[in-house]
Amino acid sequence: MADRRDGRQHWEQRYSGDDLPWDTGRPDTYLVRTVSRWPVRRGTVLDVGCGTGTNTIWLARQGFDAIGLDISARAVEIARERAAAAGVSCRFLRDDFLTCPMEAGSAIFVFDRGCFHAAAGDEGRAAFARRVASCLAADGIWLSLVGNADDRVRDKGPPRLTAGEIVTAVEPVFKILSLEACLIESRIEPAPRFWQCLLRRR
Repeated sequence: MADRRDGRQHWEQRYSGDDLPWDTGRPDTYLVRTVSRWPVRRGTVLDVGCGTGTNTIWLARQGFDAIGLDISARAVEIARERAAAAGVSCRFLRDDFLTCPMEAGSAIFVFDRGCFHAAAGDEGRAAFARRVASCLAADGIWLSLVGNADDRVRDKGPPRLTAGEIVTAVEPVFKILSLEACLIESRIEPAPRFWQCLLRRR
């Protein structure tokens, strides 16, 4: 419990101080490509670690019932303000994804941009994957952007995983549709190297 409280405090400080290099104010390129190219049927979608709401708002504009979830109260406050200013209807919840009440099988699509890789250790990542699977309807899709351990130049930045670590965590409950290296949009230069991982619930 102490770890969760410490985590909340960390993120409150970052959002209150605008220490948000990943927050470009534009919807994520790989999310846009997936929704535009993949036959994702309209329904409830969940943006895990939604931050200031840019991707949740974009998903709502595409006709989804979009829910943004973040552990930071300040992030959710900003997200709600942005959605109201844009005249977009979506929901934002301040809670811990791993423990919050969530109707099983209620979502057709889950997106996380840098949350899965922050789970602690093999069991933490496996638990995160199981939690995503429990939220998804049969054949639901999960798009996860994950720090790439092949980027050995950096000595700071997001957590990073190998392809093997991702596969080990997700394969019991997901079929991997694609796992590709990519450069993520960021206010950091050079852009961080990530994995773009698209999965379908088994």
